[in-house]
Amino acid sequence: MEKQILESKRLGERYIRVAHPSGLTILLYPMPEFSTVQAMFAANYGSVDNCFKTPDDPDFVQVPDGIAHFLEHKLFESEDGDAFTLFAATGADANAYTSFDKTCYYFSCSDKFEESLSALLGFVQTPYFTQETVEKEQGIIGQEIRMYDDSPSWQVMVGLLQCLYHRNPVRVDIAGTAESIAQIDAALLHRCYRAFYNLSNMTLAIAGNFDPDRTLELIESSLKPGKPAKVACAPYDEPDSLASKRAERRMEVSLPLFYFGCKLRPEENAAGFLRQQYELEILLDLLGGSTSDFYEEMVREGLLNNGFSSEVFAGRGFLSLICGGESRDPDRVMNRFLEVLAAAQQNGLSEEDFLSCKNAFYGRMVRALNNVDNTASALLGSEMSGLGLFDSVELLADVTLEGVTARLAGLSTDSFALSLVLSQG
Repeated sequence: MEKQILESKRLGERYIRVAHPSGLTILLYPMPEFSTVQAMFAANYGSVDNCFKTPDDPDFVQVPDGIAHFLEHKLFESEDGDAFTLFAATGADANAYTSFDKTCYYFSCSDKFEESLSALLGFVQTPYFTQETVEKEQGIIGQEIRMYDDSPSWQVMVGLLQCLYHRNPVRVDIAGTAESIAQIDAALLHRCYRAFYNLSNMTLAIAGNFDPDRTLELIESSLKPGKPAKVACAPYDEPDSLASKRAERRMEVSLPLFYFGCKLRPEENAAGFLRQQYELEILLDLLGGSTSDFYEEMVREGLLNNGFSSEVFAGRGFLSLICGGESRDPDRVMNRFLEVLAAAQQNGLSEEDFLSCKNAFYGRMVRALNNVDNTASALLGSEMSGLGLFDSVELLADVTLEGVTARLAGLSTDSFALSLVLSQG
């Protein structure tokens, strides 16, 4: 095993990165002053990966939308029962999630860490699918899809993504549709598992109070032998233009819900992409954050409340700026934001405000490392983006006003779309 000790002089912190011969990347961040441990075992596989090719495939294989999420559900089942019963026996709190670009299985505990880690590594590496259990799961996930179809807050988000993107699979709901999951069978699940759950496509991140040497021994004895293999996802040509400028749905809401935003092209290298995200995060805070003139003005006019938020929505192959909340006049809110954006492009940004936003952002990032769960999540996210955790801290520290100003100049007020969920009345 190739072991590295990664250190940050700026933070006075260190962690261990291990490149295992199986291809698995192992990240260990001992935090002996804490009483808990968080472990996260993740595959570089999300809902956008619906067309792929392995070394054994002559051509790309198209699979039904929602299959990554379906597979996440099915991995908790085994011939002997539900994996949750294993964690109930150790007292650990376990769960999983599928996002657009990753699938993660995790637990946190304050006792019996090694037993819980054995359970995590065991069930994720032991798929068990039968056609009977797949058909049963289709009914369960179908109910989940209907629940999201009835969720105004999710539908307004999906509406915006479908306005922004023509072809990028991020425009499709993570869980798929009732029609797409009906096409899933046990053979397809095994095919996707073999392609994406190869250990060379996975990362294990652990933070908290544990013994790294004993933990590495346990991991070594728990990994199933396999041959590292690479999977390639089909490219798609996403134009710069919007798919549409506006989307509207009518649902049971007391106030209209809205999201507006624009899509951008991600930088091609990992460091450039992360710096791009940081610069845009600071820019959004300057233009529409809770201390901005825009936000205070909209609150005074009764057009926004504390539910308003903005984010840089980013992942493998996609990047968007998104703002949303509820308002009696969403068009007025978006138009005013675009006026503020245009004025900032003409008049420039305040260096004092920039430093205030950057320092607040940096402070949040450093404070998050005083939390076991946040540290494990940051470890995993940084590694899967192609960087180390401390690289991310240094990149943020090096962000300049000039870089943020350049991002501002690259935005066009004509490239924003608006998604609405309006009252049925």
